[in-house]
Amino acid sequence: MSAAGTPGWSLIATEILASIVLLLLLVGLAVAAALFVYDRLQTRNAILRNYPVIGHSRKLLQHFGVFFRRYFSAFDREELPFNRAERVWVHRASVNTDNTRAFGSTRDLRVEGVPFFVNAPFPELGGDAAESEPLLIGPHARKPYSHAAFFNISAMSFGALSAPAVRALSRGAAKAGIWLDTGEGGLAPYHLEGGCDIVFEIGTAKYGVRTPDGRLDDDKLRAICAHPEVKMVSIKLSQGAKPGLGGLLPGAKVTPEIAAIRGIPVGQDSVSPNRHPEIGNVNELLDFVAHVREVSGLPTGFKAVLGGIEWIRELCMEVHRRGLESAPDFIIVDGSEGGTGASPQTLMEGMGLPLRESLPLLVDTLVEQGLRERIRVVCAGKCVTAYEVAWALAMGADFVNSARGFMFALGCIQAMRCNRNNCPTGITTHDPRLQRGLVVTDKAERVANYARNVMHEVGIIAHSCGAADPRGLRREHCRVVVDDGLSRSLEDLHPSPRVRVG
Repeated sequence: MSAAGTPGWSLIATEILASIVLLLLLVGLAVAAALFVYDRLQTRNAILRNYPVIGHSRKLLQHFGVFFRRYFSAFDREELPFNRAERVWVHRASVNTDNTRAFGSTRDLRVEGVPFFVNAPFPELGGDAAESEPLLIGPHARKPYSHAAFFNISAMSFGALSAPAVRALSRGAAKAGIWLDTGEGGLAPYHLEGGCDIVFEIGTAKYGVRTPDGRLDDDKLRAICAHPEVKMVSIKLSQGAKPGLGGLLPGAKVTPEIAAIRGIPVGQDSVSPNRHPEIGNVNELLDFVAHVREVSGLPTGFKAVLGGIEWIRELCMEVHRRGLESAPDFIIVDGSEGGTGASPQTLMEGMGLPLRESLPLLVDTLVEQGLRERIRVVCAGKCVTAYEVAWALAMGADFVNSARGFMFALGCIQAMRCNRNNCPTGITTHDPRLQRGLVVTDKAERVANYARNVMHEVGIIAHSCGAADPRGLRREHCRVVVDDGLSRSLEDLHPSPRVRVG
């Protein structure tokens, strides 16, 4: 082609481009006109009826507003469920970054409910952090379990979590010497991959250990508990995100692999009962605990959200009637702050007692009934930083579980899309394209770092308080800001009971 012809072709290309732009503009105007007419005639939405077309921008602003606030307008300590300061603390712990600060903290010690600890005037010389000693669980089981780490991974199911997320948790837990709770979704090969200690959870649908009609299959339970990694069995009565409601795994997440592990049909919504059909009172609960412990040979307990304490007192009285060996080996008290499970907003925000009430109620009742040494107490409920974990230990917990803390360690950005199979960090999705972003080897290190650093920082708090072991923290070591802006000791707010039975 000659140079002389080039301007002609350029003119033609310009005309074609102009025609395309004009066509797109006309199509856009036609769509806008049709939308204008539709909006004016529809009767469901007053904003769109009065402000056709542009009223749709409100939905976009509502959708993206939460993300804009998170990064541009929210202060470090005002977001919920976890503010930026908490998320940054977990991130720095997970990447092993120095957490020293200059010029003072942004944590406001005048806000009601804020806990802080009282330093001993003459702490022990040498070292900077107290170390935890192993604690025996289930002395009457054929295979008792001794475990030192007081900070562990709470129940999150494979299915709710992706395979790479579970693999990273398993490997990281093994590196840190902590346990991993399977959640109610059954035991997956990914749980076993890292060789960490496993707490196997039996949910109300009995995934992984169920008969076709949803009852407990003893042979399947024996097979699972034959794995040397499985150390304890937890019977789930309820969870913090949805007390009184069974779980729901959307059919989009029920892949052939998940269906095989759980023992359910592929591609169908899987709905768990709101309670175990075999357990309708404390007598049946103790019977079921005894049966599972006998079949598995492992320490067996249960997880529950407390709505009151009378049934726990009734359970303790029945234990005394039957004998100490009949007691559950542990109780996991889940605060209503729990939130990893998708749940109706009403239940998530308005059902069950928060951990700050339920934990002291449980501990004090066990002390009053003389069963505190027999039954180990595990707690869960928004304990992601060393402050909350130390508070829980001071309140009387033996172990503290965290779910969302370890999700943050995996890279969670609190996108609030856990139940939609499009998690942008690959943690709660089964989309291979999104899972690719979660590199197991990298995230396993972060999980281990986070666990180690939390326990080390709690050890620093304990050492500063004069306690030789983090579990040696007591209520007098912690103060909480109350409604007059001053602080009171946890011992004053929740006096330690002195009554013993038997």
